[in-house]
Amino acid sequence: MPCVSAPLATSARHATIEHVTTTPERLSELVLLRRVRDRMDREYARPLDVEALARGVNISAGHLSRQFKLAYGESPYSYLMTRRIERAMALLRGSDLSVTDVCFAVGCSSLGTFSTRFTELVGVPPSVYRAQAATAAGELPPCVAKQVTRPVRNREAHLASATLG
Repeated sequence: MPCVSAPLATSARHATIEHVTTTPERLSELVLLRRVRDRMDREYARPLDVEALARGVNISAGHLSRQFKLAYGESPYSYLMTRRIERAMALLRGSDLSVTDVCFAVGCSSLGTFSTRFTELVGVPPSVYRAQAATAAGELPPCVAKQVTRPVRNREAHLASATLG
């Protein structure tokens, strides 16, 4: 079977599309990586670590980390934390749960780590985000609010503003 060139990583974080020769083995590996990503999307509130994720698809943790980053442009941990923060943002906008309860509801075990990561990704602490979301309530339909409030790493935000400005 001949090899074909196919895009693997397309992301707002990357200005170029990465082209890699795709073999049947690579396609099988991409299927495993997709399973890992889908598991993180489904089970974000459970305690997950790279070792457990790798065991679930019968590959080593190091190999999973390297291949995940190659395919998706970020480490498994970073992807999982972004998903958790995304869910936390929705809970902070649409529930009366305390910040601590939101932290534990999305699978974080440390309020300090949660607040630090939230602030890194969103730009403001969770309590400030909730207050800002409350004042903006009703201005955007929920489907639009979900898109425009998606967390963006500060490094990426700076790159985007430098490109636009």
